[in-house]
Amino acid sequence: MLDDQSQLKFLVMKITLNILSTLMGLLFINGGLDKFLHYMPMPENMPEALANDFAAFVEIEWLMPLVAVAEIVAGILIIIPKTRALGALVIFPVAVGILLTNSVVDTSGLIIALVIWAILIWILLDNRKKYAPLF
Repeated sequence: MLDDQSQLKFLVMKITLNILSTLMGLLFINGGLDKFLHYMPMPENMPEALANDFAAFVEIEWLMPLVAVAEIVAGILIIIPKTRALGALVIFPVAVGILLTNSVVDTSGLIIALVIWAILIWILLDNRKKYAPLF
């Protein structure tokens, strides 16, 4: 009986991780595509500190396309279970920037940043054996 319960728990955890990974992958694909296509409007009441950071980000011409491509590629990789470990490594620096921006510059998006980090840490821990050769 305990064996059946542990198998069920494992299956539920895998399904939950797949659903959350798909949502997070779609979130990053959407963010990356918006950097190229500009289909989401900028907030009108953006705090000044965040607007200044965004202006600095845009001033470096190659940085926005680089982050956009990283978000799109990582989003696709995270959605596919076989490539999820690589996608987590690709999106890691972007996630650091998201967390720092939302904890230092403007805390209004901190909850979303923490949810992204919780999913990212879960993906990293789930794939920790794949990262062993890196260390």
